[in-house]
Amino acid sequence: MVTFLLERTAPLSQDEAWRRLTEWPRHGEVVPLTRVTVVPPGPTTEGTLVVARSGIGPLGFADPMEVTVWRPPAEGVSGLCRLEKRGRVVKGWAELEVHPGPGGRARVIWRETLRFPLVPDPLLGVAARSVFGRALNRLLRGA
Repeated sequence: MVTFLLERTAPLSQDEAWRRLTEWPRHGEVVPLTRVTVVPPGPTTEGTLVVARSGIGPLGFADPMEVTVWRPPAEGVSGLCRLEKRGRVVKGWAELEVHPGPGGRARVIWRETLRFPLVPDPLLGVAARSVFGRALNRLLRGA
């Protein structure tokens, strides 16, 4: 099991950082070889299933994640989304937080615990920090 923490301060409002971070299909655009679908489509709520499918053709796996906490940011209140991994291959959870930061900016925290039995933990930790760190940067940049 690997646990990692990513922190960023972005020149965005809390609401905009939250929107960019929780626009689930965009995660598929910023994580290599990944496509993301949402069930049911539409606004995210507790119980929404976010499914990341990674791989090429038949050589891939699904990472279904259920939203178990959905608390968008509000005036003076930080946002929190918790996703529980429900798949057969990938296990763990992820928490995405958006806090008020200095100068009206948003402070973002991505915390994740991950088990992927096909990859040794030391390699998984390095790969996860790298891939998800770049993904977080791209999500917040809007690119």
